[in-house]
Formats: sequence, C-alpha cells, structure tokens
Amino acid sequence: MSPTPPPFPASTVLGYPRIGPRRELKRALESYWEGRSTRAELERVGAGLREATWRRLAELGLEGLPSNTFSLYDQVLDTAVLLGAVPERYLAAGDPYFAMARGTEGLAPLRMTKWFDTNYHYIVPEIGPETVFKLDASKPLAEVREARALGYGTRPVVLGPVTFLLLADPSGAALGRLDEVLACYEELLAALAAEGVAWVQLDEPALVADRTPRELAAAGAAYDRLGSAAARPGLFVATYFGDLGEALPVLAATPVEAIGVDLVRGSAAGLPELPGKTVVAGVVSGRDVWRTPPERALAALAQVRADRVTVSTSCSLLHVPYDVEAERDLDPGLRGRLAFAEQKVTEVVALSSALSSAQSSAQSSGSPSALSGGGSLGAAVPSTPLTAPVPREGRSPYPVRAAAQAEHLRLPLLPTTTIGSFPQTGELRAARAAVTAGALEPAAYERLVEAEIERVIRLQERLGLDVLVHGEPERNDMVQYFAEHLDGFAVTRNGWVQSYGSRCTRPPILHGDVSRPGPITVRWASYAQSLTSRPVKGMLTGPVTIVAWSFVRDDLPLRDVVLQVADAVREEVRDLEAAGVSIIQVDEPALRELLPLRRASQPEYLEWSVSAYRRATSGAGDRTQIHTHLCYSDAGEILAAIDGLDADVTTIESARSGARILGSVGGFGRGLGPGVYDIHSPRVPDAGEVEELLRATLRALPAERVWVNPDCGLKTRAYEEVEASLGNVVEAARRLRAELAGAGR
Repeated sequence: MSPTPPPFPASTVLGYPRIGPRRELKRALESYWEGRSTRAELERVGAGLREATWRRLAELGLEGLPSNTFSLYDQVLDTAVLLGAVPERYLAAGDPYFAMARGTEGLAPLRMTKWFDTNYHYIVPEIGPETVFKLDASKPLAEVREARALGYGTRPVVLGPVTFLLLADPSGAALGRLDEVLACYEELLAALAAEGVAWVQLDEPALVADRTPRELAAAGAAYDRLGSAAARPGLFVATYFGDLGEALPVLAATPVEAIGVDLVRGSAAGLPELPGKTVVAGVVSGRDVWRTPPERALAALAQVRADRVTVSTSCSLLHVPYDVEAERDLDPGLRGRLAFAEQKVTEVVALSSALSSAQSSAQSSGSPSALSGGGSLGAAVPSTPLTAPVPREGRSPYPVRAAAQAEHLRLPLLPTTTIGSFPQTGELRAARAAVTAGALEPAAYERLVEAEIERVIRLQERLGLDVLVHGEPERNDMVQYFAEHLDGFAVTRNGWVQSYGSRCTRPPILHGDVSRPGPITVRWASYAQSLTSRPVKGMLTGPVTIVAWSFVRDDLPLRDVVLQVADAVREEVRDLEAAGVSIIQVDEPALRELLPLRRASQPEYLEWSVSAYRRATSGAGDRTQIHTHLCYSDAGEILAAIDGLDADVTTIESARSGARILGSVGGFGRGLGPGVYDIHSPRVPDAGEVEELLRATLRALPAERVWVNPDCGLKTRAYEEVEASLGNVVEAARRLRAELAGAGR
C-alpha cells in the first residue's frame, strides 16, 4: 500500500504560461527550425524560462509549484512521447518530435485541432494496432530534478490516461488500449515516487464533457488501478472547463486523494460532500483577464465540503498573458480591473490566506464557517436575463443568389483562391512597429502597404488564381486589427498568449459597448480591386470569432456582446459592397470552438451564433458572393449549423486532418472548399498530392460546388513556400478542370 502523502499545498495553480514574457521561446523555436541555432541552445532557453517561472511563483508566495507544464510545442504531443506513441514513420526524421508537430519534406505532420473550447491547438495523438506503448519518463523526471537543484519541490503535471485516449485518433477506439497505457502510468508513478515526489497532477478535462457509461466506467477503473499502485505519490486528478457532473462521484469513489474542480465555469452549489478528499477549488479564472471578486470566491469556497480545501486557478494560466504591469499604455481605470497570470497567482495566495484565517476563526468560535457571502462563484457571465430571440435574418434563397453570382462573376469550374492573408514580411512588421513608436510617418507606412498589396496581386495573377485577395499586409492579426478600429475594445503591447507552437496572439480586451466609428477595410480592398480585372475578396472577421478570440466583458450575456459586434460587421459589409467589392469573406473559425461541451447547451448556442452571422451578412445583395472560413476545430460535428450560416461558399480545413471532413459533406448545399494544402507545415505539397485530395473531394461533392484553396491563411509561411505550393494547387485544379471538360462537364 502506498504511504499517505503529506497534506496538499494550500495554494497552487494548474499551469503557467510558457512562451516567455517577451516570447523568448517563440524566437528560440523559430531560430532552431531555420537552422540558426542548435537543439541544445533551444533547450537552454527552455531551462531559463522554467527557472524564471518557479522563482517568480515562489516569490509570490504560491505553495504548490507545478512542473512539466513547460513544452517546446504542445503538452499532448509531450504525452504521446512520454508513452512511446510515436508513429514509426517519424522515427527516422532528424527530429521526430517536431516532425510530428510540423512535418518535414515528404512527411505530413499529425493532425492538429482545438483544445476543448479554447483557441489553443493541440497535436492529436495517433494510435494504431501497431502502437506499442513504452514509457519514456525522462522529461518529467528531468524537470523535477532541475527544480530541486534550484531549491524547489514541484508537482509534476501529466495529461491523464483517459483524456489522452479520448483525444487520440482514431476517435473513441483508442480507449480500448487503456490497460496498456495504465501500465505506463503505473511505471511513471513508481519512478516519481522513487524520485521523492509527494504529489502528481493528472489532468482529465475530458470528464467535464458528456461521457458515455463505458467512458465513465473506464475512468473509474483507471483511477482504482492507479490509486492501488504499491508505490506512487499522492494522486491529484485535475478537471477544468466546466462541471464534472456524473464523473464526480465516479472519481470520488476511487482512492485518489485530491480532485480539482472548476468553480468559475462550474458551480460549488451542487458539489456533494467529499470526505477523505482534498478538493482543489478553482475559484480564480484561468480563461479571462478580470480581477476575481473576493466575496464571490470565498462564498464558493465556503460551500466545498471536504477534509481539506486548496485554492487554485480554474485551469492552467496558459490561456492568459503574463503580467498586466507590462501594459502601461492601457487606461488606468481599465488596467485596475485586470489580472493577468502574475496577478492571478497573487489572488490565489490572498484567497488561500483569507480561507485559512476564516477557518481558524470558525474553529475558535465553534461556528460552522466564518466565511461570509452566499451563493456560488458560478459562471463568469452573471445571470442577466437573455434579450429577445435573435431574428433569422437572411438574403434571397441560395439558388436565386447563385444564379445572379454566376452571371456576374463568370468563374470557371473548380475556382481557385486563398483564404486571405499572405506572408507578413519583416519589413512590414518593422514598419508597423515604427509607426506605433512614432518613428515612421503614417503616409510612408501606407505606401509600403500599397506596394505589398500590388506585389500580392501580381503574384496571384502570375500563378493563375481565379479569385484574389489583397494579402492583409496592413493587419497584425485577424481579430486585433478589427479591435483597433472598433469602439469598446482595448489592445495590449505585451499580452501574448500561445495558440500553438511558436504562434502567439494578443487577444483584445472587449470592455465596453461595441460600435464602428467608420469603415475599416474598404480603402485597402478598393485599392486591390483597382489593380486587377479579377475579383478580389473583401476580408472580414465574423462576430463570433472576434468575441471568442478576445477577453470579453463579464457584465453582459455573451450573445448580446456578439450581436453588438455583428451590427458593426454588417455596416462594413454594406460599405464594401457599395465600393464595388463583389466577393466578401466573413470568417468564423471560432464557431465550433465556442460550442458548449455539454450537449444540452449546444442548440441554444448554435441558434444565436448562426443568427448573429446571418445578421452580419444579411445586408449584402444577391450578386455579392459571401464566403466564410473555418479551420482546425472538428467542424464536421456542426456541419448543419455551418450550412445554416447561409454563406454562398465555405472554405474549411481538410488537408491537415487527412480529408476526414469529406465523410460528412455529402448533403452540403452550397459552395464548399475543403483545403488541399496544410499551411501549418513548412513542406510544399506537389501537384499530384493536391490532385489526389481534389479527387477525393469530387467523390463527395458535385464539381459545380467545389472550390480549391489552402486550409487556412498564409501569414505564417515564407513567400518561397507559398509560391511553390500555390503553383502546385493551381496546376492540379487545371488538370482536373481539363479532365472534367473532356468528359463533358
């Protein structure tokens, strides 16, 4: 029998940002990928970031320091390596880890998709009959030793076995390998115990979603087995992103000593008594940037009935920036309402101290509790009544619009296009920074933007694309750019959040009512169209995505905020159309991302989110072709809702995921462009590979509705990669177009 672990620390966090306060890891990764530095130099940057994190968390007074939350790319990919789930085709690559993440020449990467309902992307493990699980505990053990050498005892954090298998491909089938995986976890626990580790954190966020009886039984069996291991640290099973629901009594019945619950997105009101357990209560949000009202947090803590209560964040702080004190340009009133990762750690420590004081006072007075306040912390959005139902706004029926657009645009069969952005050059980024710093006149910057737009237009004409884009050289980010031009938003200088690998975004802060002071994109779209006789798409970000990829005010229902943004987008659509833009793309890549994890809440969300999109686009006339785009979020699960957006053309990620979306699109009634080129990998697909993907699409859809396009925008790629890849895309489309013409299509 395993020895009883020491008491769980009174304060902790479930994870911390890892990209670096100044994106140090991003720069180190890209230097290594480009061959300008070695793997050893990359590892040294990682070690420096880990040391800085542990030192700062200790300085802030946090008792429980996590380790193994750092990753060079993704924690799910790290778990696959930990368990030996590395497909054989990657083993011969120079660096198998990054080959799985990014691909290499002739070798496509593993699939990538969204981490639950966040904008973080994870690498999907691939588990086949040939997979042989074999533990490689070198990374978590090395970080334990690294921290100990600095004077810190840490709690290793590892993705739990049930969530790992539920997230793996093939979806659902991998759970049948649970016994083999548990053998590796038992070996890992023994190794950690031998290393003197007191506690280990196993993350099981999949348990907050709807789970079948079989899956719940698997979770119970897994933790019965791990809890019965002869040699192990204390087991802390962390869950987040919602209520555990029916999974909580399953976990509570196992020998695990600590259970983490999210009391920001979930509620303390329904928690049963958990005798013999430590409850790690997530009362400080890891998903937003607002300060935690202490009275609400303490009221939630007062409702937790367990042997011991630890104060924590609701989830990892990976999803928020590092430090609000780095944002001296923000309005002081707004800055005073904000808490980034460092401030949230301070809140955890303060709440833990308040809880301890209240418990001591209760014990001395004989009262059940000295904590004040009632109710639970509840959800981040208060229970304001919903406004009236959103009207189902729309245009003429699709067949009427399609006929008008065909006559007006006169596009060929299998029209080729891109998603929107072209590579952002170093010169453009430097010029944008110089304008912000006052070192470059805006007029000079605008001339640079015009020159880049012309370069992009001429390149697309030379390659033979049918529908062009202006390349978005004036934009820093597809959401931040619009936030900078809409009232109600604030933007940060250093508020970087990791999206995947080295890719970071600065989510805007939506803090007030949203409105559009004036046109945002019309000038650049009109200029691009003036350079060519081919149609140029106007490029907009949709209302759901603008809200989803921002930190949003918590004093209005989310739906009402989205509708405010939809009205601003609608005004921009009307102005683009009035300026002569015939194709307008309104992207909604976050539509699937915001889908609630519990099925009972999904219909209401899909109703208002789809209606908001239709509201944003309903002002366009029949001849104006509306496009939308979605990527990297298992969109096949909501294909009916995507069809309900009523866009004339939908482009969607497909190449990265092995064209799995094609199994669901047979009944899709409008134009559809499943991607034929994975832009998140540096490899260039040849024309034959693209042609094969197009043939698969044509087996699922009639040629008259098929568009040819990459998976996503090209901003992160280099021009030489883009030109070669798009040339092959156009060549493949031409071959098939000629073949279809010869067959009388």
